[in-house]
Formats: sequence, C-alpha cells, structure tokens
Amino acid sequence: MDFKDFRITVIGAGIGGLAVAQLLRVRGAQVTVLEQAEEISEVGAGLQVTPNGVAVLRAMGLADDLAWCSQRARAVVLRHHRAGREVLRLDLDQYAHDLRYYFVHRADLINLLADAARRAGVQVRLLQRVSGVEPGSRPVVHLANGASCAADLVIGADGVHSRVRGALNPVAAAKFTGQVAWRATVPNTSALPAEAQVFMGPGQHLVAYPLKDGSLVNLVAAQERKLWAEESWSHSDQPENLRQAFASFGGLAGELLGAVREVKLWGLFRHPVAPHWGGDGVALLGDAAHPTLPFMAQGANMALEDAYALVECLERAADVPTALSAYQARRRARAVRVVETANKNAWKYHLRAPLSWPAHQILRAAGNLAPQKMVSQFDWIYRHDETAL
Repeated sequence: MDFKDFRITVIGAGIGGLAVAQLLRVRGAQVTVLEQAEEISEVGAGLQVTPNGVAVLRAMGLADDLAWCSQRARAVVLRHHRAGREVLRLDLDQYAHDLRYYFVHRADLINLLADAARRAGVQVRLLQRVSGVEPGSRPVVHLANGASCAADLVIGADGVHSRVRGALNPVAAAKFTGQVAWRATVPNTSALPAEAQVFMGPGQHLVAYPLKDGSLVNLVAAQERKLWAEESWSHSDQPENLRQAFASFGGLAGELLGAVREVKLWGLFRHPVAPHWGGDGVALLGDAAHPTLPFMAQGANMALEDAYALVECLERAADVPTALSAYQARRRARAVRVVETANKNAWKYHLRAPLSWPAHQILRAAGNLAPQKMVSQFDWIYRHDETAL
C-alpha cells in the first residue's frame, strides 16, 4: 500500500498509539494523534519491557534510548513474604544472556515514544475527547465538542475503556477478578539491585524492582479480596491501607512498604478479547483490543507488537480491508493466549498453608536442578519477534 497522502487518525497517545503513529509517519502517511488529556503524560509508575517489546523498539531505532532511561533486569527472585527468604532465583544473565529485559518508568517510555513521533512529523492534538467513531470507507471521528474529522483509517489505541472498540464490537461486561492492586514508587534506600523481587504470601504478593538510575523502586502489590475497587490507575488510596493489607510482610518487603507516601489502587477486571479488531476503516490495538491483567507484564509489550504488526499488514496489503483482515489473523490468537496465561498466573504467588511450603520446596528444587527450563518456560512470549515475521 502506498502511504503517500494516506490520512490516519490515532485515538490515544499511550504506548501503542504513539508507536503506531511513528511507524506510519516514517513510511509517509499523514498521521494525527488525538489525546483527551491536556498533556502527554502517564499515570502510574514502572513497567517491564520484555524482549518481545524490545524487538519492536529496536526496529523503531529506539533500543539504545530505552537502555539509557531504564534498568536492565538481571534476575527474577521469588521470596517468602515474612522474612524475605529466597525460594527461587531465575538468573537472566546466565540463562537468557542473549535477551534484554528492562525496568522502565512509564513516563520515560511515553516521553521516548512521543519525542520520536513528533520528530517524525506526527501531529499531536491534545484536549480532544472522542465521543464516537463512525466506520466506513472514510471513517469519521466525532468529538465531544461537536467537531468531527474524517480519515482513510482510524486506529483505536484508547485503552481498556475504548470508545473506538464499540464501533466494531458489541458491548461486553467486564468481570471483577476478586483482586486489587496498589502501585507506588519509593526511594531505593535499600540499594535494591536490578532484579525483580517477588514476595509471595497467602492470597497476595508484592513485586519490587528499581527504576530510572536505580534511585527509585517500583512497587506493585496485588491482593485477593471480595471488595470491589474502581478500574482506574488514578484512584488514590491511603498508604496505611496498603500497609495494613500487607501487615504480615516483613524484612525487605516490610521496609519498602513502610516507605510508601503516595499510592494508587485499582480493581483488576477481566475483559474479553475483542471479536473484531478491524473493519470499515477502523482498527484496534493494545488494551482497546485485548485488555490484559498485569501478571505477565505484557500490556505495553503487546501494544508494541500490535503497532508493528498493523503497520506491516498495511504496508504489504493492496487495500485497507485486506490489511485489517490480515492484522487480526496475525495477532488475535497470540493475544488470546497471553491474556489467558496472565489470568491464570497470579495464584502461583498466592498459595496458602499447607500448600505453600511444599510448593516452595518444589520451586527451589526445580531451580537447582533445571534452571534453564525454569527460565525458558515462557519463551513463546519473550522470544517472539514480531519484526521477523
């Protein structure tokens, strides 16, 4: 497909939206990004860019920039929640030495992508709240202020509460998982190394890893509970509520929780993967197509994969309908598998007595006897290279 004079509107200036905008613009398309916020920013804290996401950033020419603004992950360490006793260490340097895993602050990744998009000539329009999308050969975006704009293609990268998804799919109710999560950052006064520390407790777990130059630690604390919480990363909670919920966590985990001064709380919900990802001049990517629980750290990485795949399908196809059909065929099955794996993963860290002790012993033995196998069990996720297809 020839991108010259091809006009594309991207809804959402998040990770997936900015990535797809830059990739399309460097190929010659006229790209406008509509963002409802007053500035391009990111609520939240850290995320993990795993090798499958790094592959896309490398193809975009941004891998070195990512390395400069993040911490390269050296290991994943599973620990008992009370005293922090090590249960299993997965050494990424030794057993996955050819791959790159990074811990990065969301704001740094957003800034990296926004700068790249603007350098390429992408037009970013802020304070543009979308009220709906009208599919068609020339799809139309309707704005809350009464204005509208047409394009040759509209891409919905507007997240879990996507307005664009409804243009292609019936409304599907989300289901509360019975889990909530807190996010916070604290100073790295404990000199935490570039490792993901996972503290496992009954019905809950805490993940900690360093950000930026190592001066900050990102905390994600997940807990099983019946009380519903709003599905929003911007909902503030009291630090004492977090500490009370994780009162049984001691050692390093207790120190990190004690340092929390501001914290966000959100409920974790399961959303079905969208049946239709493209049609009538409209496409979906990232959480707009397949909202993903955080238990495999794949939300940002899957959005990057989607962005690259969509652009490549457009580039290879003779027309938009053919491209969108190819895009869904290429991406949907993988997204479903990743979402289902994330749905099932949290319980492994939440075992209660009497199951927790023997399970931890089995993990420790497996780590000693077959460390390579323990590291490689999710190679189908991490070694996937969307840019090589």
